[in-house]
Amino acid sequence: MTYSLRTHFDSLMLPAAAAEWLLMLWESIQAFDDYADGDHVKREVLDALIWNTLVAMPQNSFFSQHAAELSPLLGSMVLKWQASDRVEREGGASAQSYVWRAGYYELVLAAVRLCHGPAAAASVAHKVLGMYGEKFDAYLTEFNKGGSDA
Repeated sequence: MTYSLRTHFDSLMLPAAAAEWLLMLWESIQAFDDYADGDHVKREVLDALIWNTLVAMPQNSFFSQHAAELSPLLGSMVLKWQASDRVEREGGASAQSYVWRAGYYELVLAAVRLCHGPAAAASVAHKVLGMYGEKFDAYLTEFNKGGSDA
């Protein structure tokens, strides 16, 4: 997925620092999610997670320049993930919880807006939000909903 995201970020002409910050964030989210699910997290993934979240991401020039705007969006993304995780564990996976999981792409859209302005972001918003790769039916199946909309 990282390769695919990098390709998307290149097509959006994001500066290297913005793309790198978004990729570190993606990889960190995946590692945290694996850990939360009780999946094995390889040592090199854990080491990267520690370094990226505590050192590299906060020092990234794109993040440093836009931290006041990105930090609240990060907070919302975390809260949405926690909300989706909670309802999923309680057996309530739904169209709403599926959407809550896609908060990362709101950050990508914010990066496009910060780098290229609101008009450019509006012109590609559907493409950015369409990067969400998990299909709704697969999501429901993962949480034993069998593809019905709850």
